[in-house]
Amino acid sequence: MDHISALMNKAADLAQEVREGRTVIRLSGNLSIACLHDLPNRLDAIEGPVDTIDLSGVDHMDTIGAWVLHRTIKRLDCKITGDKCDAERLITTVGSVDEPVNIRPDHEPPWQRVVGQIGEAVVNSGTTLLGLLGFFGGTLVATWNVIRHPGRFRINAVVQRFEVVGVSALGIIGLMSFLIGIVIAQQGSVQLRQFGMEMLTINLVGRLTFRELGVLMTAIMVAGRSGSAFAAQLGTMKLTEEVDAMRTIGVSPMEALVLPRTLAVVVMMPLLSFYASIVAIIGGGFLCAVSLDIPPITFVQRLREVVPIHDLWVGLIKAPVFGVIIALAGCFQGMQVKANAEEVGLRTTAAVVQAIFLVIVLDAFFAVFFTWVGWN
Repeated sequence: MDHISALMNKAADLAQEVREGRTVIRLSGNLSIACLHDLPNRLDAIEGPVDTIDLSGVDHMDTIGAWVLHRTIKRLDCKITGDKCDAERLITTVGSVDEPVNIRPDHEPPWQRVVGQIGEAVVNSGTTLLGLLGFFGGTLVATWNVIRHPGRFRINAVVQRFEVVGVSALGIIGLMSFLIGIVIAQQGSVQLRQFGMEMLTINLVGRLTFRELGVLMTAIMVAGRSGSAFAAQLGTMKLTEEVDAMRTIGVSPMEALVLPRTLAVVVMMPLLSFYASIVAIIGGGFLCAVSLDIPPITFVQRLREVVPIHDLWVGLIKAPVFGVIIALAGCFQGMQVKANAEEVGLRTTAAVVQAIFLVIVLDAFFAVFFTWVGWN
């Protein structure tokens, strides 16, 4: 093993000699990319005429070394001898490629590389957004077709998604919301204690939970659980050609796969958001009772006084919109899987990131809109 390692790490070298009035280049060592070092430059510096390149001392050669030799042979118009590692076949194969191999790639300036990456990201984002809008249009068409032909509606698939998206998520969403309620109450009380206004902790917990954090944290959790699951499931079905088989037998994948998932998330998001808000309120009330000595009955009475009903409606209005975004992002990315299993993981990650990003962007627009209409 040590002998093989030493052999593979032997640097490439060359020597020039004259045999019978003819110039011969003798190459030795390992002609692989890791061991070429300055050999390409030394070969480029050789001027003709050269009769032969002797490869009898070459122990190993990869495609980069083969390309270096091909370029040199073509420039000097010479031939090779002493081939003992099937170099001639490799050189011929490399020489048949139209694209040249860049042995010493030019290093572009860092700022140019950063600008290029930013531009590429912008183009990809725009392309993805257009694809998502087109996918949304396809979902609307599928919805209209199901409305026109109610027999196509797959109630069993929708009910199954209700369980996966909603019932199975109650535990983790409840725990997360309870802890968030405790954190908000604890951090708020610490800051308000400086002004002797600990009672305003109830205002903070109530309004922030019903209006923003309840629905937002639920959307993030659903995107992580269900959006990723949708992308992985549909991506796997694409790889195994189940989606193509459905089209072949006349079943619309949009109606059979996308629509039930989207409907399940849209229906369950308001329920989960309300549930998360209530549990977060309970968490905040628990900390107020333990840390601030505010009895639960006082907490509830104060909550009813300071939290307007439109705060609840704000959360319930945003929830189904977020649900549409999460379902569409997951299904869209899943349906884009083509080449291999690795793309399933990449598309799943993209679905979660895309859904969370769009949810936060839409939440900012909703905040401005509801402030504009006076629900603040």
